[in-house]
Amino acid sequence: MEGLAEERRRGCCPQDTVRYRLYLSGGSGEGAPGPGGEALELERLRERALGRLAPLCAGYIWHHEAFRLEHTAGRGDVPAHIGGVTNFGDNVDDEWLIVYLIQQVTKEFPDLVASVEDNDGDFLLIEAADYLPKWLNPDTSANRVFFYRGELHIIPMPQNPGELSWLPASNLTIPQALNVLTTHSEKCLAAEPIRKAISRRMQSYPEKIHSDRHRAHCYVPASIAAVLKLRPDLLAPAIQAFYLRDPIDLRACRPFKLFLPETRAMTLVTFTKCLYAQLHQQQFVPDRRSGYTLPAQSNQHFKAHALGMKLAHGFEILCSKCSQPLPGSKTGSSISGDPLWEGFLNSLKKNAYFRGELEGSERHRELLQTAEIYFQQSVSRPKSSDTLSPGEQILQLLQTLSYSVEELQKEGNSLPPEDDDSWLDISPEELDKLLEEASGKKLLNSARQQEEGDYDLRDVTESMKAFVSKVSSHEGAEIPRSSATNQVQFDVNSFTSALEKILGADSDQLDSDDLGDEEEDYDLLDSDAESDTRQGNPEEDGSAAKTLENIRAYMEQMDLELAGTHIGKSFTKIGGEVGSDRPDASEEAEGELGTESGGNSKIQPVDVDLNLVENLLESYSSQAGLSGPASNILQSMGIRLPDNQN
Repeated sequence: MEGLAEERRRGCCPQDTVRYRLYLSGGSGEGAPGPGGEALELERLRERALGRLAPLCAGYIWHHEAFRLEHTAGRGDVPAHIGGVTNFGDNVDDEWLIVYLIQQVTKEFPDLVASVEDNDGDFLLIEAADYLPKWLNPDTSANRVFFYRGELHIIPMPQNPGELSWLPASNLTIPQALNVLTTHSEKCLAAEPIRKAISRRMQSYPEKIHSDRHRAHCYVPASIAAVLKLRPDLLAPAIQAFYLRDPIDLRACRPFKLFLPETRAMTLVTFTKCLYAQLHQQQFVPDRRSGYTLPAQSNQHFKAHALGMKLAHGFEILCSKCSQPLPGSKTGSSISGDPLWEGFLNSLKKNAYFRGELEGSERHRELLQTAEIYFQQSVSRPKSSDTLSPGEQILQLLQTLSYSVEELQKEGNSLPPEDDDSWLDISPEELDKLLEEASGKKLLNSARQQEEGDYDLRDVTESMKAFVSKVSSHEGAEIPRSSATNQVQFDVNSFTSALEKILGADSDQLDSDDLGDEEEDYDLLDSDAESDTRQGNPEEDGSAAKTLENIRAYMEQMDLELAGTHIGKSFTKIGGEVGSDRPDASEEAEGELGTESGGNSKIQPVDVDLNLVENLLESYSSQAGLSGPASNILQSMGIRLPDNQN
């Protein structure tokens, strides 16, 4: 199956897009349907799934495009399926809502297996990146990640010859993957930490669908208030038109032709929090020729006037890009003739969508109107010639809508209270908390705080050693998962082999870890036994010996230069002594310059591990609780330093 990244390179797929596909698993126990029966079964499941999701999706304001399920015939290795592609724009919550909806569909209908991916590929794995097995990466994950019966499944790679009987060794095709999931679903169930990471990302649904709404008072032209009462979904394209405006767009707003400022009325508009933030945070001063003026910022209705003015500009810009539709144009609002509508309406009734409301009552009519919008967005299959842009739909609604400016202005005097928007002014502490919850580190930190009494700083040194010993590439540095569980290993042969390539020396010449140890170096160079067993060109051997001699002389010169400075005093030596605390530190530093043979005095070795910890703690303390290099490096290794209590 081609990924979205490939489609995007071919220009077929816009940015910020999520694709979802639901296949028949054939695991219902009744046998797989035939070619003709498969299409009928998929259509039946599509209708039932959309009816099941109606209570969640109906009335939801999608940021850019709505969630929809369509039947797609099989092609090549991709079997027939139901699914769709949704551009979620700037609101990533739309993407995760779709993931939640797909998960619920596979939970309700066990015959369906779902795959979800976006422009980044299998973004579900990105969410659980800290818990993935080593073999799983973007190159090996194709056709291996699915929702089945409400749970995340990852088809493993064969680890031994016995698994080849049910796991293909080569790249999986979708039919092969569906067969493996049906016959060995328990072996493909994703590990619990991976499933928990995905569930944590969706744990706020379905409550988040309602909590993400924000109601605000807006002082808008009466025609906009009438349009939004009938089609609240048209709010999103209008806000996007204002948010992405350019100077050419603003020409249509001087003066206004459709949404005149003198017809304004106060109304209550329902946004998503993302749309509200985009509209509220935009700083915009209207053109004097537009007729829109704002009261002083101290006025209690300033925010409502500003929001309404921006909405009016968005609607005017949206309509200015469209030609006036013909009176007979189809907007899709008339759905009584759609053959799918009757079946969809019956499905709504089976799923208790109307909540027991009497047919013909005001609440029943509101629910039916919302269901019609949902049907147009997610169920019906409009022909391209019948589809109108949002601006054209607004223009046609203005031709058919009947409303009274006076009545709307009168309703504006008794509106329910708007929602508090203090969530826009988030403090740094609250932001850190939200980021912790979103990244899944809250549970990790709480677990570490419970063990804080037994905190061992040796974890820091072990993790740093493990980090240094890892191999980096163009994909980045490899971070150790856990210093407490993964033992640090050091391959001496690999290390010396790397040095041979750099220095051109044989492995027998690189047995010393300390090039400054004169006795070992001289033994290596002058040993007769090594000379007898050494193989290779004598000229190359002489070059290697000369290289080592140069390095040793260079290191000795560095020691002499540093001995005359105070740098040595800043390091903690083995034995717990710090150079600056020793009473003879100054005399020793001065004496080292004057020793015979250029430095025969004994230099006390540095405690590398202790100095590492001290420097990290000092760097962490200087961050003053903010993000910084020390905390970022250690947290990526799974280590959290205790808070500074001083």
